[in-house]
Amino acid sequence: MASASPSVQSDRPGKTPSGATFTSPAGWNAADKPALIELAAPEKDLRVALVDVGKAADASAAAAAAWKVWAPDKARAPKLVTARAPRNGWEDRAVVDYETSPNEKRVMYAIAYRAGTNWTVAIVDGAEATAEKRLAAIGLVTQSLRPAGYSRESFAGRTAHSMDAARIEQLKAFVAQSMKDLGIPGASFSLTTREKTIYSTGLGVRLLGDAAPVDGDSQFLIASNTKGMATLLLSKLVDEGKLRWDEPVTQAYPPFQLGSPATTQKVLIRHLVCACTGLPRKDMQVILNSDPKAAASDAFAQLALTEPTSGFGEVFQYNNLMAAAAGYVGGHLVHPEMGLDEAFYRAMDEKVFGPLGMTATTFDFDRAMKNDWARPHADQINAQPAPILDAGMKLNFAFTRYAGAGGAWSTANDLIKYVRFELNEGKLDNGTQYVSAKNLLQRRVANVPVGEDRTYGMGLQTDSDYGVAVVHHGGSLAGYKSDILLIPSANIGAVILTNSDNGQSLLRPFMRRLLELLYDGKPEAAGDVAAAGVRLKAEIAKEAERVSVTPDPAAVAALASAYSNPDLGPITVTRTGNGVDFAFRTFSSAMGTRKNDDGTTSFVALDPTMLFFPLVVGSEDGKPILIARDSQHEFKFGAVK
Repeated sequence: MASASPSVQSDRPGKTPSGATFTSPAGWNAADKPALIELAAPEKDLRVALVDVGKAADASAAAAAAWKVWAPDKARAPKLVTARAPRNGWEDRAVVDYETSPNEKRVMYAIAYRAGTNWTVAIVDGAEATAEKRLAAIGLVTQSLRPAGYSRESFAGRTAHSMDAARIEQLKAFVAQSMKDLGIPGASFSLTTREKTIYSTGLGVRLLGDAAPVDGDSQFLIASNTKGMATLLLSKLVDEGKLRWDEPVTQAYPPFQLGSPATTQKVLIRHLVCACTGLPRKDMQVILNSDPKAAASDAFAQLALTEPTSGFGEVFQYNNLMAAAAGYVGGHLVHPEMGLDEAFYRAMDEKVFGPLGMTATTFDFDRAMKNDWARPHADQINAQPAPILDAGMKLNFAFTRYAGAGGAWSTANDLIKYVRFELNEGKLDNGTQYVSAKNLLQRRVANVPVGEDRTYGMGLQTDSDYGVAVVHHGGSLAGYKSDILLIPSANIGAVILTNSDNGQSLLRPFMRRLLELLYDGKPEAAGDVAAAGVRLKAEIAKEAERVSVTPDPAAVAALASAYSNPDLGPITVTRTGNGVDFAFRTFSSAMGTRKNDDGTTSFVALDPTMLFFPLVVGSEDGKPILIARDSQHEFKFGAVK
């Protein structure tokens, strides 16, 4: 790469001075410097430095040496160093985290890689908003970084084994051990070929402290795994001539609008669930201030106030309100006589769940929680798991009212029917072509890259980083993490459902372990899970060191009795002896305090549902305020008299 080269317009290969290879993202400026390559995001406020360090005592020492070479004036002492499993020719990998104060709005970490005796370090430093927006590009760099001469593992051209009883038993043992490593109380998984479900089981318990077991019929919230089924509804409507993928959304549903007329006119039906429009996340509004009785109207009202923060097709930005809107538009076309919420529920029953025989899949909380349902869990401040039946389920109920984005409940036995339908490219179990292969497969067409050899379509992601296509999507709500996946070349599909936040660290290793068994891959999945189990506990323990569970008395005394923000709604402050509780519209939590390095104080949530969620204490015009942030938005809560 030429020194200080102009911004590139497509991904291109690069090398560090030592010969380590990587991919430079489209639009990023790449500059050669002594012993390093510096990549600058188009916004120019975020950089990734790839530094060849050579010999070092360990990952922490390697990171320190890298900072000394690249930007010694910016270097900080490590906050936490956590190991990752060896991968891609690197014999050691570790992430070095650094303390940043909330008001810095800064992301700062390093990843140290060792091959032989030599270390290469990737430093990520810059604006938090840009880092969130450019997360896929950062992932492209770090995922593609490999030592000189290393050849990637590929299953391309291999014939997959069948998932016989012995391999299924190995997969089951892997899930069971992973649950122990990660502290997951319960999980359920199932496997299918194009012909039938070949295995389904439950492991562990529905609720900690209760012996009732999870089984293949246990209900779990499947969160964003709803998206693929919502876009399947759109596929059916395209088949029926009620919709076109390239139709402007305003033709299908005239009230639809974004933050400006020009932006609104660009949006086609296919853009609603592509994560490619440039619209940022607006989940905080849903999580903290949604009205369960007016989710549809709120989704469209929020979108009308939203403008893209990047260009169409430029970067992967996940927006749940757009996905919810896709479902509402589809439901409206099927039942224009109904309200948007009810029309979507009815349309999904009639056009998706019913025809696929998915009798246990529902948007009805009362029905799902009547009998066999897995309760959600999350880690407490002591890093031990606990049920989150109050705050967690209140938050989940609020979010799932935006149903097309992630509102469904299902079971391993039921959701696998949808996976089989995807494997069969629109054919029902009786052989009937219910949805055309053309329109079903449109949802897998790449719209935007997510990382190295990973792309997002419409509610489905395709990963080809192992040389074979894996079509999948994850789901994440409080205490529920899940994944659906299909490997067409191997004639296999799977569902994995968990009732713990820590289940997130099982999803991709579950995919990897299945590939290992199918294609005799290197045994990497178990190492990933083991490292994640150690890391999760270490991260909580390190953050807990900064938090006072009994909040600072002076900070509590200075609080107003109530606060409000136009986007996130009210906070009611209740003092409880030496403690204090914050009640948002959707849930409440006891609060601790955290002293930040810049001298500010944050109130942080102690409820496991949103453990350590911070609100920074501040003042404006001499009046107290609390500041909440996501990566691209700042919300100031003003005191209410």
